[in-house]
Amino acid sequence: MEEFDFGMVGLGVMGRNLLLNMADHGFSVAGLDLDPEKAESLEKEASEKHTIKGTTQAEEFVKLIKKPRAIMLLVPAGKPVDSAIDSLLPFLEEGDIVVDGGNSFFPDTDRRVKELEQKGGIHFFGMGISGGEKGARFGPSMMPGGNESAYERLRPIFEAIAAKVNNEPCVTYLGRGSAGNYVKMVHNGIEYAIMQLIAETYDFLKRGYGISTDKIQKLFEDWNNSELSSFLVEITADILKQADEKTGKGLLLDYISDTAKAKGTGKWTSQDAMNIQAPVPSIDSAVVMRNISKYKEQRVAASKSLTWEAPAENVEEAQLFAEIKDAFYFCMISIYAQGLAQLTIASEEYDYGLNLEEVAKIWRGGCIIRAAALEDFRQAYQKDAALPNILLDETIGKSMVEKQTAARAIVKKVIDKGIPAAVFTSALAYFDAFRSETLPTNLIQAQRDFFGAHRYERTDVEGIFHTEWNS
Repeated sequence: MEEFDFGMVGLGVMGRNLLLNMADHGFSVAGLDLDPEKAESLEKEASEKHTIKGTTQAEEFVKLIKKPRAIMLLVPAGKPVDSAIDSLLPFLEEGDIVVDGGNSFFPDTDRRVKELEQKGGIHFFGMGISGGEKGARFGPSMMPGGNESAYERLRPIFEAIAAKVNNEPCVTYLGRGSAGNYVKMVHNGIEYAIMQLIAETYDFLKRGYGISTDKIQKLFEDWNNSELSSFLVEITADILKQADEKTGKGLLLDYISDTAKAKGTGKWTSQDAMNIQAPVPSIDSAVVMRNISKYKEQRVAASKSLTWEAPAENVEEAQLFAEIKDAFYFCMISIYAQGLAQLTIASEEYDYGLNLEEVAKIWRGGCIIRAAALEDFRQAYQKDAALPNILLDETIGKSMVEKQTAARAIVKKVIDKGIPAAVFTSALAYFDAFRSETLPTNLIQAQRDFFGAHRYERTDVEGIFHTEWNS
């Protein structure tokens, strides 16, 4: 008893892979699952060098872990997390640590932090994990938030199993309360937007200009060896050459439904951005496009009546490819800028104490949105920790100014072609709004005062004013 370094509740693929990763690094680990087969298979999968034990009994499981106990939950978000906590609580003691490794909604984490502290001084952490099953097994990016002193019990284990970039682990203590869940939520929002950006690029080239899939595949492959290098670009190049084994004809992609699914983290990002007044139009657009995709029957009907004949256009392929590459870079940076700015605003709103350089650092490896550009962001925050938006960094801002011509050219083309490109257009609109010294919202303020006496501020004198407008 009390001889194991770490415990895991939930021995599905992610939980089992994380435990095996820990065991690879010399830690003794125990797993709990109500399914006897999963508990047994964990031990069978272990090598002779591993110290691993599986069980189906909560009391036995808790007693196996060294004090103060470090236990992670990898169960579905919502009620299953509360049920797992309830099963452990009778056997936990003051100072023990429970880590929720799922994609829980951050207010739920804040509630659990308070409840477990009140029920016996137990520390609760919300920790986002990115990288999928392969990342869990060989090195994920992890985003923990909670009690800073309690994190020291977790740090050696998490740093050992995390992905490494320049020998630096892609994990760090992020901040108080639900900071870890919030950072992972925004990570997923950025992920939604970049995935949609990639899909729009594919659609624009294939449907708009009739570019072959082979050429588009080669384009993404080339991009992954440039400043656009990223996990999502890399896997897109792989997807675009995957043959369909079921039929033996053509590419698998051509047989996949265009009705997209979602688990909700992108929606949560947009919802809370609205709550704290953080503008993230490209993430909003990505969520909306997934929603539109669900209405397949209506889209099919509309395609027959709401027609558009695109004007003829002669474009050199090499020029088109150069433009789309620069436009993609421009929009990708705009997406990251929106997400990172939301984290800056949320950190102040929720008192997280986030360090954005550390966030950029741990996103460089292991996670789904890892990209070469994240090192540029890390350096920008290193130069100015109080930077409110990465577009204000001199180096990043200069690259955006240089590539905006291509972004504008591509947005004009998607409009002329009638290709839906909500993320391309919103990324450019965000840039243009952000760089505008004045916006027409003075007219909106006047309208609000006209019909609702909501009052307004003036530019020449301080104070709040109301006018009896002439009708």
